Amino acid sequence: MLDPRLLEILVCPVTKGPLIYDREHLELLSLSARLAYPIRDAIPVMLEEEARHLTTEEAEQWRSHAPMS
Repeated sequence: MLDPRLLEILVCPVTKGPLIYDREHLELLSLSARLAYPIRDAIPVMLEEEARHLTTEEAEQWRSHAPMS
């Protein structure tokens, strides 16, 4: 489980935008960059080259459930 305080201060290194915690897949999602950063051994790996690209469908699904800022 990721510390909620850590999630509050982390931002996407590409866009500097907010991240969404995907507990099921252990990833931090940046919808604006369409990237999913892995969490390994409870440590977010915030490197663009380690992130996977979100499909259009994944991004839209998360966008529809994300809280509005």
